[in-house]
Amino acid sequence: MGVLKPGDKLPPERDLAQQLGVSRNVLREALRSLEMAGVLRLRKGVKGGAFVREGDTGRMNLVMRDMLSLGTISVRELSEARIDVLELVVRLACSNGKPVDFDALEANIERTELATQEGRLLDRVECSREFYKLLAVATGNKVIAMILDSVTEIHMRFVYAKVVSSGVAMARLVETRRKFLTALRARNAATASRLMRTHLESVQRMLEQDPGAMSLRVALAEMQPGMRP
Repeated sequence: MGVLKPGDKLPPERDLAQQLGVSRNVLREALRSLEMAGVLRLRKGVKGGAFVREGDTGRMNLVMRDMLSLGTISVRELSEARIDVLELVVRLACSNGKPVDFDALEANIERTELATQEGRLLDRVECSREFYKLLAVATGNKVIAMILDSVTEIHMRFVYAKVVSSGVAMARLVETRRKFLTALRARNAATASRLMRTHLESVQRMLEQDPGAMSLRVALAEMQPGMRP
C-alpha cells in the first residue's frame, strides 16, 4: 500500500483482507478499533470505505479526562508531566524552530499584550493556549505536539477557572514571554528552558492557592463559553 496520507482511501475490504492474510471479520474489527482510535474514518454508501484521518488530539484529550475521572492519574501528575514535556518542547524548538515559527510566537505575544492592556483576561487565556500550540509546531515533531496539546488543553481549563473566579491573571506575562522568545531565537536552550520552568512553576503556585480552580470538576467540565476549541 505504500505510505498513506490523510484523506487516502484504503483498498476494498476483500483486497485488504487478502493482502494482510486475515479474515474479513478480523479485518472489520481492526478497522473499527482504528476508527475509535481516531486513525480512520469509516464511511458507508457507494463512495464509502475506510479513509485515513487527519491527526486529531481530541480523542487523546478524552482519554486524559477519562483517566482523571477514574483516578488513574491525578491533577498534580498531569501538571508535573506538562512541565517536563514543555522542557523537551523548548529544547526541540530551539534546535528545530524556523524564523517563521518565531515570528508567529512574536505575533501571539503582541496579541497577548493588547488583550492585557484592554483588560480582556479571558482572551489572554486563549492567547496562552495558542502560544503553546505554536511552540509545539516549532519543534517539528507531531507526536510531541499532540502530547503537549492534550495536557495543555486540560491545564488551561484550570487557568480559565482561576481567571473567572478571581479576575486575576499572571503578572508580567508579556515581559516573560518576550525574554523567552529572545532566548529561543538565540538558540539558547538553557536560558529558554529556565525561563519556561520558572513561569510554569509560578502558574502552578497561583493555581494551588485556589483549590477550586484545580479541582477534578474543572478538569472534567464541558468547555465553557470563551474557551474556544
